[in-house]
Amino acid sequence: MKLKRWHIWLGVAISAVFLYLAFRKVDFALVWQYLKGAQWSWVLFGLAFYFVGVLLRAWRWQVLLNPLKRLPIRRLFPVVAIGYMGNNVYPARAGEVLRSVLLKSKDQVDISGSLATIVVERLFDAIVILGLVLLNLRQLTGMPAAAEWVGSIQKGAVIGSAVFLLLLLIFLAMVFFPARTQKVSAWVINRVVPARLRAPLSGIVARFITGLSSLRSPIETLKVLLLSIAIWTCETGLYWGVMRALGMDLSFMTLMLLNGVVNLVLLVPAAPGGLGTFDAACKAMLILFGIGAEQALGYTLLLRAALWVPITVLGALFFLREGFTLSTDVGSLKERYADENKPAAGGETPADTQEDLTK
Repeated sequence: MKLKRWHIWLGVAISAVFLYLAFRKVDFALVWQYLKGAQWSWVLFGLAFYFVGVLLRAWRWQVLLNPLKRLPIRRLFPVVAIGYMGNNVYPARAGEVLRSVLLKSKDQVDISGSLATIVVERLFDAIVILGLVLLNLRQLTGMPAAAEWVGSIQKGAVIGSAVFLLLLLIFLAMVFFPARTQKVSAWVINRVVPARLRAPLSGIVARFITGLSSLRSPIETLKVLLLSIAIWTCETGLYWGVMRALGMDLSFMTLMLLNGVVNLVLLVPAAPGGLGTFDAACKAMLILFGIGAEQALGYTLLLRAALWVPITVLGALFFLREGFTLSTDVGSLKERYADENKPAAGGETPADTQEDLTK
């Protein structure tokens, strides 16, 4: 991705601060002892749950993509894995853009439309994650060490829930009132955007609305929600497997809270893969649950490796199979296939698009 240098350095600086918080005041020899004694069979068992979750993500994406193009899960699973790899390797969560670019290059799915489905995925993920936090937060209330954090976590989760629910309502309004949305966007575009960019931007908006059309069906929307809950339950299965590998004793609901809080902290911009933010949040939460600092850090490092290495390697292999290399500039790929948003000579006009959306 082509990013300004200060964006990259800001992410590195934030990661450095959080890494310091994660690694300070620990006996590294004891951390190593915990890691040496880990029962790796439990990690593999947890990874089985995790990859079921990745498969469910491919299924969920299939549901959202159906109005654009019907694609089999066996095609979408490698693209989802590539997206994970992109988020773990490239800055600015480039894996999301990479997924859309791959579908455009190989399957002729509009970039704007597929990006809309990915935004919907993230909205449902956020709602489920916040639900995990709010439903399980009471587990911290009885812990003296956690007392000062409970209110802050609860307040942040409530505010986050309100924001993401508002965004979801906006998206639903775009789904159920496409003609009105098109009129409002056209009014804004014609008054704010330079003339040469109006037609391409109108095309992007039209395709984006098309990408949201799967939400018009209450059954499909419910399916997306249920799949989202199943996805995060499966991912928590990996948290559980790593816990068993280190001989810890936490309930599954506690681990769901841990998963939710860690992923909330991952919203903080940092280096690829949530370097530092993931580690500091996971260790701090485990300490609140009464786990020693060394065992908490050992768990965090083992969990990070389990979450990062297998899916990144698998995604890289799929990426190479698609004909690209790991040095490929994702930004240039997007530009190469972005001609879909350029108005063709004598082609569809924004008015034509609006008429199609009202049918």
